[in-house]
Order: sequence, then structure tokens, then C-alpha cells
Amino acid sequence: MAFELFVNGTLMRGLALHENLQDAEFMGEFTTTPTYRLYSIGDVHPGMFAVEAGGVAVAGEMYRMSDETWKQVEDGEPPNLYCGPVTLDDGSTVNGILFPQDIAEKSHLDISDFGDWRAYMASKK
Repeated sequence: MAFELFVNGTLMRGLALHENLQDAEFMGEFTTTPTYRLYSIGDVHPGMFAVEAGGVAVAGEMYRMSDETWKQVEDGEPPNLYCGPVTLDDGSTVNGILFPQDIAEKSHLDISDFGDWRAYMASKK
């Protein structure tokens, strides 16, 4: 059975964990509705979560994969990341990689104004 996943961090093309998607089909670049906050988790990966107010649109990529590839992706994710519903700007709801809001807000940097992990990382150079 095929599993579709929106990713917005190190699983994207050219980034650290993209090799975990080597058997997945790239479906294109997508953007969420402006209902999310984005945090840098130690400058290692982003953490995204939904909010009721004050959200931004977040850029990412969509992939279709087998259950086996999904298991590999899931097993390779950093701590606290989890799969949950993400709403794209076309109104569709898909699986995405999310991070607990309470952990992000407690001790990590809010990078929501960038709306894009790549843009944030480029700003650090």
C-alpha cells in the first residue's frame, strides 16, 4: 500500500536524511496553509506544529512510498518527531512530520518567519 508524506526538513532533496527516501517517488514541492509554526531544533532539524492563530505557511516536498520505505523513514527520524495531519494550501490534508509544540516553545528557536528550513539554514551562512 502506498504511503504519502509531506516533509519540510532534513528529508528534503539534498539534505541530511534524504537518502531515507531513496525508494520513494517525489511528487513535487508543496506549501501548507498558514496555520503552522516552525522551530529550529538545535539547528539539526525543524519542528513544525499547527496553531489556531499566528501561523505561517511552510514550504516542503511530498513523497509517495511503500510501507517498507515509510518504516525506514520513521525509524530514522530524530527524537520527538511524529507523523500527523498537515493541511496543504490546496485544502487537502496529508500525512506530515510534526513536532510537539510544548517542547519546541520551551527551549528552541522560532524560525516561523522563514517558513522554510532551507531558507533558515541559508541565513546562517
